[in-house]
Amino acid sequence: MKKYFIVSLCKNGILGGGIVANEESITYHTGKVTIPDKYKKIEMKYVDIKSLITDKLLLLPTVTVEMNYGEEYKFIVFARQRFLNLLKKMGVKE
Repeated sequence: MKKYFIVSLCKNGILGGGIVANEESITYHTGKVTIPDKYKKIEMKYVDIKSLITDKLLLLPTVTVEMNYGEEYKFIVFARQRFLNLLKKMGVKE
């Protein structure tokens, strides 16, 4: 089961990319070459996700993923409800 989502990471600007969801995790990918390597591929295992925060940024739907180890990743998600439904199905609490 792989699902794909078009997203933008909000970190030092807006970085377009995508999220691939599988049975164990969601992984953000971007092709931007001018950003630090730690933001080019971010794997977030479902068991490590502490909570989700929904909000808006300039009228665009966002989801902030809070990790158990303190990191937070804010994404503009273009199919937010489908994304949230998948995370809930995988056991992530909103």
